[in-house]
Parts: sequence; structure tokens; C-alpha cells
Amino acid sequence: MLLIDCFRRPSHELQARKKQSSKELVQMRKLYRDPVKILLLGAGESGKTTIIKQMRILHIQNSYSFDERLEKLTDIYENIHESIYELVRQVILLELEFDSVTNQRCAEYILRIGPQAPWNLSTEYVQCVRRLWSDSGVKRCYKRSNEFQLIESAKYFLDRVEKISMSGYIPTNSDILNCRKTTTGIQEIRFNVRMPSSLGGGMQEFRMFDVGGQRHHRSKWMQAFEGVQAVLFLISCGGFDQTLREDPKQNRLAEGFELFRGVWHNRFLAETGVIVFMNKQDVLEQKLLAGKSIRTYFPDYDDYVAFADKDQMFDELQRTRSFIRSKLVDITNEPPRRTSHLVGRKRTCYFHFTIATDTQNVRTVFNDVHNIILTKNLSKMDLL
Repeated sequence: MLLIDCFRRPSHELQARKKQSSKELVQMRKLYRDPVKILLLGAGESGKTTIIKQMRILHIQNSYSFDERLEKLTDIYENIHESIYELVRQVILLELEFDSVTNQRCAEYILRIGPQAPWNLSTEYVQCVRRLWSDSGVKRCYKRSNEFQLIESAKYFLDRVEKISMSGYIPTNSDILNCRKTTTGIQEIRFNVRMPSSLGGGMQEFRMFDVGGQRHHRSKWMQAFEGVQAVLFLISCGGFDQTLREDPKQNRLAEGFELFRGVWHNRFLAETGVIVFMNKQDVLEQKLLAGKSIRTYFPDYDDYVAFADKDQMFDELQRTRSFIRSKLVDITNEPPRRTSHLVGRKRTCYFHFTIATDTQNVRTVFNDVHNIILTKNLSKMDLL
């Protein structure tokens, strides 16, 4: 009898383990039945809408139909005209000069059109834009674009104006990603992502919400907080030398820090995972290579560099990235603003360096993001 019992016990243990595994599998599948709600937050022009577009390109088959691509031409024309119109205005305001009388006449032609973009790009219009974009005075003005409000995709579209103006041109994914249009209200995108086998496999539905980042839109943020499992907070690292479109006295990066502080300490988001996209790394690198420095706008950068580990940060880009990250980490280490049952509970904030217009970069980063979110959810259910 004892011998039989010895053989039975492992069988009972095996059955118990199978039962527990089945229970966990059921719980995992239940978890996947519930959509994961992600809220995109950040100041205006930090790249939130571009992330929404990337999710559509990466996770939705035939992301943009032929008709939808054609509809984007209107926005692209507006981006082209807004860029060249503002550059011409600023050449005059900054008291720069055009290279020739012909280019001066082209500038006058653009100004006569006014701020509203033409409904099509005529041959005369394209020739004027090309001449002006090649003008040394306009180039000098462009290098000073942090002194006025110019969309960051100006160079992208002005470099391509002739190609875009061709009859039958269909906007590419890259065109759509670089196209700038102010977000109003709340935008939502739904998509499914296949989960790794380590997290149970299967498909998980995600719902991502983009709320306008300009100051007058932020009152709507509270409407989207309910049921949020993760906040993706975007901060424009490349905006360290620029001011807000709606407030020319406020530095964009400083505004991003203050906005992040408000999100991190918001009591309605106290149990929500926070992931920071330190965005526009390409813009940051270009500005540093052009000789600009964050110390001009953030004097405490010098103190940070003085105590930095020189072996870990061997160039200006790494030092600047690390400095910006340290400012965000400092905010997460601040004591809570109000007393609650969450005081003393450790929270983790995840940081990623991103280029929102780079599909491969976003694909890699988002793979990490959905693993973080689902691992966090499974931990809450004691499945990890």
C-alpha cells in the first residue's frame, strides 16, 4: 500500500499543476478579451498624432486606402505653403536679403497668395518655391527657425515639392507621417497585436487615444482617464531651443517637464503605468551637430555634466539625452502632492528614446511597450 501511495502522489501533484496551469490560461485569455486602453499625452507638437499614424501603418492591413492617401494631399499642400510663406515673412522680419531680384519677385508672389494654401501646385508656384528654397537668405532664415514658429517637416516637404506636385502623385507612408495637422478633440485607434508565447500567445486588442496637446485642449484630458492601463507620455527633446506656438515666452522642453509633473502626480493616474517617449531624437542630434547646446536654455546642464560619468557619456548627444532623462527621473522621485493610500507605494516609469517618424524605431519600441503593459497586467493578477 505504501508503495502504491508513493506512485500516486506525483500523479496528484501533476494533476494539481495541470489544473493550476489551465486556470492561469483561462485568466490570460480573459485578460486578452479586455482591450488595453492607452492614453497618449504630451504638449503640442511632441509627436502624439504621428504615433497614432504609426500604429495604423504597423498593425492595420491596408492602413491607408487610395482615397485616404489622396485626401492627405490637401494637408501636404498646406504644409508646403505654410513653410515657404513663413520663411519668406521671416526673411523680411529678420532683415535678411534674397539672392536676386527674381527671387524677390518670387517672394512677393508667395506673399500675395496669402497664408491660405493654393488648391493645387501650379508650375509657376512650384518654380517659385524651388527658387526660394535654394536662396541663401532663406537658408540662413531656416537655420534660425527656432526664433519663430515653423513646422518641423518644412525641410522634408520643401525638398520634395516638385515630386509632390506631379500629376497623379500618391502620398507615401513617409509623407503621411511627416504631414502636420493640429489635433482637435480626442482621436482613437483600435488594433490587434499578437502576443509572445511567454505571455500566453493569442491576440490582444489595443485602444489608443490621442488628446490635443495645446493648452486649450488639456481640459479634455480628464474625459479620457477612466479605465486607462497605460499612459504614453511624449516629450519633444528636439524642442529644447524653441517656444510654444501658443505662448512665445515658454520653452517647449520646460513645458514638457511641467506637463509630465502634472501627469505623474495626478491622483486619477496613480495606479496607471507610465511610459515616456523621449521623442524627436533625430531633431535633437541635428541641432547639436549644428553647434547648438541645451546649456543655453537650461543652465543646470553644466552642473549635471560636471558630475556625470565621463566613461558612460562620451559625446554631447549622450550627455544631453541623459540630462533630459535625469530631469524626468527627478520628477518621479518627488514626494506625492497629496496624501492617499498610494503614498509609499513604489511606481516605475519606463523611458524610451524615439523618432516617431521612423517606422522601424517605433516598431521596436512598441514591442517593448506592449510587453511592459501586459507583464504589469499579469502581475496584478498574480500570474507572474
